[in-house]
Amino acid sequence: MRILITGATGNAGTALLRRLRAEPDTEIIGVARRVPALGAGEPYDGVRWHAADVGDPAVVAPLTGWLAGVDAVVHLAWQIQPSHDRERLRRTNVDGTRHVLEAVRRAGVPVLVHASSVGVYGEGPKDRAVTESHPATGIPTSTYSQDKVAAEALLRAATGPRIVMLRPGLIFQHDAGAGIARLFLGPLPPVSLLRFRRVPVIPDHPRLRVQAVHADDVADAYLRAIRADVSGAFNLVADPVLEPAGLAHHLRGRTVPVPLGVLRGLAGATWRARLQPTDPGWVDLAVGVPLLDAGRAAAELGWSPRYDAWAALDELLRGMSHHAGTASAALRSTSLLDLLPGHGNPQ
Repeated sequence: MRILITGATGNAGTALLRRLRAEPDTEIIGVARRVPALGAGEPYDGVRWHAADVGDPAVVAPLTGWLAGVDAVVHLAWQIQPSHDRERLRRTNVDGTRHVLEAVRRAGVPVLVHASSVGVYGEGPKDRAVTESHPATGIPTSTYSQDKVAAEALLRAATGPRIVMLRPGLIFQHDAGAGIARLFLGPLPPVSLLRFRRVPVIPDHPRLRVQAVHADDVADAYLRAIRADVSGAFNLVADPVLEPAGLAHHLRGRTVPVPLGVLRGLAGATWRARLQPTDPGWVDLAVGVPLLDAGRAAAELGWSPRYDAWAALDELLRGMSHHAGTASAALRSTSLLDLLPGHGNPQ
């Protein structure tokens, strides 16, 4: 089986490469803006790499050529930063999805598996889990969410390939520690202190309840979606739900009630000052999206997570505390340049 992966050097992409290398019948083609150097090591060695920006309309022609004889495409290419450049994000996330879909159509690839997200859902309950039938209307103030909605709309309107949209919760792994810190925290928080597994204060709000899943479990779901005769959306989450009281116990801290307006205000002020890269839309996303039921993935893909949410979180915290990374540009270990505030693109 020949599989092409866009965004193959990121968090989910790196995990998927690891998973596919264990499959003897697969040939892997990787597409990324910045491809790993020769001799980068596992899981990047042995992949046929192409450097390309999927947001560039000119990518359609060469991508169509690279797709000759490909059995499935996994579309992971996505930008979260630079969060101050809205048009750049839309170009990669929405236009990039359109370009990949067009190349898939032209090349006649039979299967397209797309990296969607819990972020595609509209506001929903935090006291019960919803299925894939919950409205995929997004959170209006979150640019990430709205791009996920727009990308899924393109795919739902498409004809031709069998299309699967996977909607995971937060994706954690050790090797993404430095990359996730760059994307969401910036250079100022003392993440090295996380090795002591103590965070003195955990902000508490009734709707700050989120779900996570290990990157290796997400990668397994991608392979199952390629091989199974299924289409449509699938939720991917692991138990238990991560909430402030549990985090405080886990990290030997205490919860402090914080109104949503204060959380948004702090995020907005520090984001506008470029002290950290997370805009207030991420706060709205965290409190807005519902809890997810992954029953369809279990029933139709035979998928179940090997890691629970706490194990996935522990791996991430350990990776963040040690500035862990890989040989890819997206997941590189922390450098001195990353410690300077005012980052334009922390990827």
